Amino acid sequence: MDSNKLAVFQGKQIRRKWFNEEWWFVLEDIVSALTDSKDIKQYIQKMKQRDEPLDKGWVQIVHILPIDTAGGKQNMNCVNTKGAFRIIQSIPSPRAEPFKQWLAKVGYERVQEIENPELAQERAKEYYEIKGYPKDWIEKRLRGIAIRQDLTDEWKKRDIKNKKEYAILTNEISEATFDIPIQQHKKIKGLDPKFKNENLRDHMTDLELIFTMLGEKVTTEITKSEDSKGFNKCKGDAKRGGKVARNARIETEKEIGKPVVSSDNYLDISGKRKMIGKK
Repeated sequence: MDSNKLAVFQGKQIRRKWFNEEWWFVLEDIVSALTDSKDIKQYIQKMKQRDEPLDKGWVQIVHILPIDTAGGKQNMNCVNTKGAFRIIQSIPSPRAEPFKQWLAKVGYERVQEIENPELAQERAKEYYEIKGYPKDWIEKRLRGIAIRQDLTDEWKKRDIKNKKEYAILTNEISEATFDIPIQQHKKIKGLDPKFKNENLRDHMTDLELIFTMLGEKVTTEITKSEDSKGFNKCKGDAKRGGKVARNARIETEKEIGKPVVSSDNYLDISGKRKMIGKK
């Protein structure tokens, strides 16, 4: 069994499978890690009996997926990360208590951030510091988040309604700015394209972040000044905003004598920042 099909949870290995663009974990492995039960299947049945809402929503949380085992592929009950947290809430075990307390803490912090959005930015800063990013990079990244939020707020006002449209518009800006689509940019950074939740911006260099911000900020201002409505008009604005950033990027490349887009990549390895240049 490949090691990339395993996760470590409470010191025990949890089998997992990539499905529908996210990881799914074997339910029995999670329960085994958090309980002393010798009959995991029976424990799960009793857990469903104790927790009626969980039982009623079982088919929405649990999916049967083929999992590699020592005896070959077997169909097993699996849950995604959200489902795993729901299962943990239903396990009355001392081992599960730290996770329940953590979930309560995260929920409380989210309420605080709704009441005071500045807290969200401070926590994001702490997150990047823990991962080892330098302070000057963090400041650019947080500023980029604010600019991105302004842009998406404008799009929301102008009838951009679903994730697909947001993704297309974002790609229009990025492709116009860097002359490559986001997926190709990810490949240059060494990111696996199947992990769509990996944020390209967390792996960008300073200059890549700066030109990303420029393209999105100009797009926001164009959209406001023209009072654009609907997807097609906003798409045109996105191309124009990205073109402004592209022109600035090209001039920069002439001055510094090298491309702005590079394989240099901020990666989190054992909690420490490493800048990797792939030639």
